[in-house]
Amino acid sequence: MSLLAPQQRIITRCCQSSSAGLGASSPRLSSSVLVHGGAGPVSAYGLRAARSRSNPVQASPPGASETDGFADVLVIGGGPAGAWAALGAAASGARSVVLVDKGYCGTSGATAPANTGAWYVPPEGDARERAIEARFARSGGLAHRTWMERVLDATYTQIDQLAAWGYPFPLDDSGLQYRANLRGPDYMHFLRRQIRRAGVRVLDHSPALELLVSDGVVAGARGYSRQQDAPWAVRAGAVVLASGGCAFLSKALGCDVNTGDGYLMAAEAGADLSGMEFSAQYGISPAYASVTKGLPFFWATFTRESGEEIDSRGDRMLAVARALREGPVYAVLDRASPETQRWLRDGQPNCFLPHDRLGIDPFRQRFPVALRLEGTVRGSGGIRVVDEGCGTSVPGLYAAGDAASRELIVGSSSGGGSPNAAWAISSGTWAGRAAAQFAAALGDGAAARRVRAAGTAGLRPSGRAGGIEAREVIELVQQEMLPLDKNLFRRGDQIEASVGRLERAWEDAAAHLHAGGVAQVRAREAAAMLATARFCYRSALARAESRGLHRRTDLPDTDPGQTHHLIAGGLSAVWVEPYRRPHPRGDLA
Repeated sequence: MSLLAPQQRIITRCCQSSSAGLGASSPRLSSSVLVHGGAGPVSAYGLRAARSRSNPVQASPPGASETDGFADVLVIGGGPAGAWAALGAAASGARSVVLVDKGYCGTSGATAPANTGAWYVPPEGDARERAIEARFARSGGLAHRTWMERVLDATYTQIDQLAAWGYPFPLDDSGLQYRANLRGPDYMHFLRRQIRRAGVRVLDHSPALELLVSDGVVAGARGYSRQQDAPWAVRAGAVVLASGGCAFLSKALGCDVNTGDGYLMAAEAGADLSGMEFSAQYGISPAYASVTKGLPFFWATFTRESGEEIDSRGDRMLAVARALREGPVYAVLDRASPETQRWLRDGQPNCFLPHDRLGIDPFRQRFPVALRLEGTVRGSGGIRVVDEGCGTSVPGLYAAGDAASRELIVGSSSGGGSPNAAWAISSGTWAGRAAAQFAAALGDGAAARRVRAAGTAGLRPSGRAGGIEAREVIELVQQEMLPLDKNLFRRGDQIEASVGRLERAWEDAAAHLHAGGVAQVRAREAAAMLATARFCYRSALARAESRGLHRRTDLPDTDPGQTHHLIAGGLSAVWVEPYRRPHPRGDLA
């Protein structure tokens, strides 16, 4: 993989807009200082400026915006999928790649604070075939073996590339590198260094708020820089959404940035989603902590307050959930041998910090546990990809990682752990490459396209602005999505009631939710969470059965006739319809 040198920069300052809406007042470019040393001008953020002399940008129509600069590929999201997308785009000849992150690329998101396994399976022998069949058996018939094969192949190749770059994999007892595990902090710090070496420009603390579109083609994005307290806008040849899933601000570790922003932006541009009913994924955590790593609980004994042991064989999470409906639940990791205890502490140190701070020995003392919603972060729903380059149903827009549906490799089950890690690596790489190719095909004319901002709720209310706050919207969404009795143990009449409340909330938010300055970020998070909840419950209502992460107490059986995907879209009126993905082997999977 070639590494691209940084390009020439042009340093700009962006005047802050006096209004949240691009249609009202646009950020303008002020004086610039040219710094020589490359092939093309790039802004202070590393944006290749539109070549205004040879390709003048025409005046934008009402409701459209001027931009700070141009990039061949814009990546939204700085987790592993975003990093691999940026690397893929740079290696595929993109002259300029910009990555924007809501937090600090390398430390934000669900991967950075945790260890994760990787679906790393050598090609020799029948190991891959066995891995595929084992995963497919849990997929509810909705996974696709050819996509599993592609993911395993790409993950193996890219993890070996990590080793070639010098990533410090741990050694096993025989002195060989163990490449099936990635330590989150080290992994993300290493990826940040690699994307910087590849010439990618990183905008930290710069959440994206909305996409820019040109005649039905995604052509960039607009956001807000927290550090500069000013809006930014980037025209781009293609955009990769790697903005993560949605955990509904449940306080699951690393998930406070995962509010479904990419789902809302994609839907506003006309893209559809898939598998949103498979979003009722909860993680077990100490009641006083946010860590939802499930590995230590493999050695746990769960008890009620009385001390009565809970039978947790099979699905531990479901067993704990059922018991929590009746009262407090406790755990003690008393089944771990001394050697296993040392291994857990060495390999999962953040799991034990909350215990240590309270002076609790989790291997000998029981502690209260809770369930935290992980939603689509470790569920499988997301933006539907329509081709092998992870393109969406809208030209110029690509999806990767948790922002994209993972049904292709896990079906109706959770993608948490190694499948998600492998999907981030492979889908990120494919999306970055495809985005670079799309941008190259547009040529220099991409920078001169007339664009409009696609954002709706939270940015451009259809009615009189005000009267509803982001906090109110978030609280309402959480009241519908967090409780076990509504989301985990679903029932038709309850889903219908939740849908009604969410639809009324959307009408209010679309008409009145608005904020200025940095408050736009929270307003858009609220709108995104609300839109995501609507997609989840509308899809749950349409799937009249139980399958995988979608559990209907009123319809507990799996219906073979519903072995299909459900795709959803729309905002003013959410639609859901069945979809059976064509497969080269002639069957669904």
